[in-house]
Amino acid sequence: MDDARPTHDEVAHAVLYAKSAELVARFYEAVVGLERTGQEHGFVTVRSRELELVVIEIPQEIAASIAISTPPTRREDTPIKLSFTVPSIDAARGIAPTFGGIVDASSREWAFRGFRICDGHDPEGNVFQLRTRSAPEG
Repeated sequence: MDDARPTHDEVAHAVLYAKSAELVARFYEAVVGLERTGQEHGFVTVRSRELELVVIEIPQEIAASIAISTPPTRREDTPIKLSFTVPSIDAARGIAPTFGGIVDASSREWAFRGFRICDGHDPEGNVFQLRTRSAPEG
């Protein structure tokens, strides 16, 4: 099996707009384990083997009209939710508050297709989903 890391042209891409691209990118680095691969004025790129996430800073004239509460209010009125596979939802749950977000309590986890799954939100309230392989039954 080839362990070479795919180039940015060979992986799926997602774009997430944020009031603070740095804050949101740091969250996904710490909680999901994405690796920072680029940063220029106004955006930060983080990635896993399968996905490149480009966090773009919202222009200041628009960002000024966006209020983010502390803790952030979950933005559930969007039809898109990013989903990441992690080694441990419990570990992510412990790290998330340090970086301004939340992974929901273990009582809110569910099973689907061999995974344990749980939602959460990042420091700006963007909803995401984490999943980890379930232990084999038997």
